[in-house]
Amino acid sequence: HRQQRPHCGDESPERETGSGDDSLDGLSNAVPRCPLTPSLSPRKRTTSQSKTEPPLLRTNKRTIYTAGRPPWYNVTGTTFKEAFVIGLCGGSASGKTTVANKIIEALDVPWVVLLSMDSFYKVLNNEEQELAAKNEYNFDHPDAFDFELLVTVLRKLKKGKSVKVPVYDFTSHCRRKEWKTVYGANVVIFEGILAFANKELLKLLDMKVFVDTDSDIRLIRRLKRDISQRGRNIGGIIKQYNKFVKPAFEQYIEPTVQSADIVVPRGGENFVALDLIVQHVHSQLEKREITVRSALASAHQGQPLPKTLSVMECTPQVHGMHTIIRNKDTNRDEFIFYSKRLMRLLIEHALSFLPLKPVSVETPQGGIYDGRRLSGKRITGVSILRAGETMEQALMAVCKDIRLGKILIQTNHDTGEPELHYLRLPKDISEDYVILMDSTVSTGAAALMAVRVLLDHDVAEDKIFLSSLLMAEMGVHSVAYAFPKVRIITTAVDKEVNDQFHIIPGIGEIGTSAPTDWCESDDGMDF
Repeated sequence: HRQQRPHCGDESPERETGSGDDSLDGLSNAVPRCPLTPSLSPRKRTTSQSKTEPPLLRTNKRTIYTAGRPPWYNVTGTTFKEAFVIGLCGGSASGKTTVANKIIEALDVPWVVLLSMDSFYKVLNNEEQELAAKNEYNFDHPDAFDFELLVTVLRKLKKGKSVKVPVYDFTSHCRRKEWKTVYGANVVIFEGILAFANKELLKLLDMKVFVDTDSDIRLIRRLKRDISQRGRNIGGIIKQYNKFVKPAFEQYIEPTVQSADIVVPRGGENFVALDLIVQHVHSQLEKREITVRSALASAHQGQPLPKTLSVMECTPQVHGMHTIIRNKDTNRDEFIFYSKRLMRLLIEHALSFLPLKPVSVETPQGGIYDGRRLSGKRITGVSILRAGETMEQALMAVCKDIRLGKILIQTNHDTGEPELHYLRLPKDISEDYVILMDSTVSTGAAALMAVRVLLDHDVAEDKIFLSSLLMAEMGVHSVAYAFPKVRIITTAVDKEVNDQFHIIPGIGEIGTSAPTDWCESDDGMDF
C-alpha cells in the first residue's frame, strides 16, 4: 500500500490500483480489470515505492504466478533483450503514478518494474532535518536527489541485472537499513518530478512521457491532501508551494518538456494518449522477441564433449542403478530409492570440484594434521523447480546447514520457450559457490535460463556447478557454449533428444508434481 509522506517534493495524491483476495474462494471473482479504468481511492505513504510487478494473484497461503518471463538472452547466454524503459516526468501532484499504474494495467505484459525517483532522495544531515521539520527544505531541487546512484541502478536494471533499491523513509528523512531487491524487468516504468533533468538518465529512457496537469489542479490536490490527512493549515501549505514547489517546477521541471516524446494533458484521465503509449510499447517489445530452444536444438551437432563436463565413473554399482531407474517396469519405491542413492553419489562427486586450500589442525593427541578446507565463504544449493528439488535432500545430507534457493522455469506450450515464473535466492549469493541442481537436462534451455539468473545476481560463472542425474549431449553443448566456465557434472550423458525434447533412451519422470506451497521469508529474496 502506498502512503503519502510529509516533507517531500513530489507529494501528489496519486493512486495505486490494488488487488487482494484473502482466500482461494476469492480467486473466482478476481476478473482482470479493463485497461484504463478509474483508479481506487488514495492511500497514505510514508516510504518510497519501487517494486517488481509480475502478474500474480495472492492469497493468504499461496502466490499464484499467472505469466512467466520469456528468455532475455540469446544462445550464447548474453543478454540480448534490454528492458524497455519508460520515463514519466511531471510536476508535483500531476498524476505520474496514476499514469504509470494505468500503463501497467493496459500493457498486460509479464514482469514490469516501477522505479520511483522518491527512492533516491539524499539522506539529510541534522541541519537539513530541522529545515524539513519546519517545511523549509526544498525537496523539489535537483540537489535533493542522488543522481549518481539512480543512474547506476537504472542502467543495471535495463541490462537485466539484479539491483538493490534504497527505501527512503520520509518521516526520518533517511534510508532504511534494508534495501529492496528488484529483478526481472521486461518493462521499467521510471517516474519522478526530475526524471528528465539529468543527461545520463535521458540516455537510458526508450520513451519519455511528460504528464501535464494544470497548476491550479495540482495545488488543489495538495491542499485537499495536506489539510485532510496531515492536519496542516492552508497558510503553511501555500507558503511551501510558493517558496519551493512552484519555483522548482518553473525552473527545473517545466523546461524538460522539450525532451518528451509524448505530452499527456490531464494525466490519467487522457485515455487516448495512454492507448497510444501502450500500442507503441507493444510494437517495440514485439521487435525484441527471440527464440532460444529451437536455436539450441540445431546447434553444436557433432561437436566433441566439452572439457568442463565431468561424467561420474560408471562403476558396476552405478551401471546397475541406472539399469533400475531406466527400466519402465521398475516400481515407484525402487525408482525413488535408487534415484536418491545416485543423487547422493552425484553430489559427493560435484563437491570434489570445489577449490580447497591447505590448512593444518591439531589432533586430540597433540599432533599436527595437514588437511584441506573450502577456499571460499560458503556453498549454496539452487534447485531448478520442479525436478531439481528432488536433489535437495542429497545435498543437505552431505553439506551441514547449507542454504537453498529455488528457480521455477516452465515451458510455454504456445511458444515452446522456457519461462521464468518464480525465483527465491538467499541473500548475498554472489559470494557463494553454487550447486545448481536439475534432475535431467535435455536441450539445456532451462539450465541456460537458471545460469543467466545467477549471473544477473552477480554469481561468478566459475563458481556455478550444474549437477544433473542425466544429460543429453545437446544440453551439455548448449550450457558449455554459452557459459564455458560453468562446471557440468552428471552420472551419464545420452546422445539423442526426441521431438518432445525428451532424452533418448532417457529415464523415468522425476519431480513432476508441483510444489505444494512457497512461503516467503526475510531470509531470502522473493520475486
